[in-house]
Amino acid sequence: MADIARKTGVSPMTVSRAFKSGSLINEATRDAILKAADELGYMFDATASNLRSQKTDFIAVTIPSINNANFADTVGGLSEVLNARGFQILLGYTNYDMQEEERLIEQLLRRKPQAIAVTGGKHTRRARKLLENSNIPVIETWDMPAEPIGHFVGFSNADAVRSMVDHFVNVGYRRIAFIGGDVSRDTRGSDRRLGFITALNDHGLDASRLIDAGPPPISMREGANAMARLLSEFPDTEAVICVSDLSAFGALTECQRRGVAVPDLMAIGGFGDYEIGGISVPALTTINAHARQIGARTGSLILDLLDHKDNIPDVTIRPQLIVRETSR
Repeated sequence: MADIARKTGVSPMTVSRAFKSGSLINEATRDAILKAADELGYMFDATASNLRSQKTDFIAVTIPSINNANFADTVGGLSEVLNARGFQILLGYTNYDMQEEERLIEQLLRRKPQAIAVTGGKHTRRARKLLENSNIPVIETWDMPAEPIGHFVGFSNADAVRSMVDHFVNVGYRRIAFIGGDVSRDTRGSDRRLGFITALNDHGLDASRLIDAGPPPISMREGANAMARLLSEFPDTEAVICVSDLSAFGALTECQRRGVAVPDLMAIGGFGDYEIGGISVPALTTINAHARQIGARTGSLILDLLDHKDNIPDVTIRPQLIVRETSR
């Protein structure tokens, strides 16, 4: 700052003010300071300012997977809204592990974020306490928890899968299976599995055709392996609902390898409306959870909370069943 001050003929305090949005400083002076900073390769260090104000310019976010297109879209939608107000995202990756989520939440909160958004509504007891005592806006996403910590932006994963079960039953499928992952880790996948079981029971149909594809995230290869087991253990199955489009695409390729016509001999449904599901042949029936909208609505909710607006409601997302070529 002293170097920039000498170069531009102003005081170091004026240089400091030039880097703060909203500060009262002549625009010509600000432009000259920023130009000098660029020429000298200077980067403003906001740490001292943050210590004084007890405020930072970032929002903490946790997601379970960094290579999942849905969560990437959610972070993208969130970033667009927050960036417009000068906030940046500090991202934590939990790998579908609630113990890891707890560790990340503690580390992120130590850095004094302005708000935190977490994926899902189920956490360890300690993680929940950390969030409850954080004194910042807490948003739970991709879920509709019965007892939200703060606010939520999400939907019922169980009800979303129920809509696909209802459709499959209404068009005539009766022997329906479910492919999912380790329910102890993927809590949203567990809710989808529960929705599948509940819906079939309500229709008076057998809900025992459950194939465990292994620990999440479930890949295309694991979806293919699960379909192979399904065809071996329940060869008379008419339709299968998969926990994600990736596992559904894997199941589809396994059917093609074995000469099982889709949808004539096996109907397949996925979850997430991934790009691969729309361009596969045949195209996948799926559920669009509006991943980018979840991120954008989370960002707007965070800004409203930081602006101390009154009576801010939670945000309920309405997933959409998309019937394509892998089912009737």
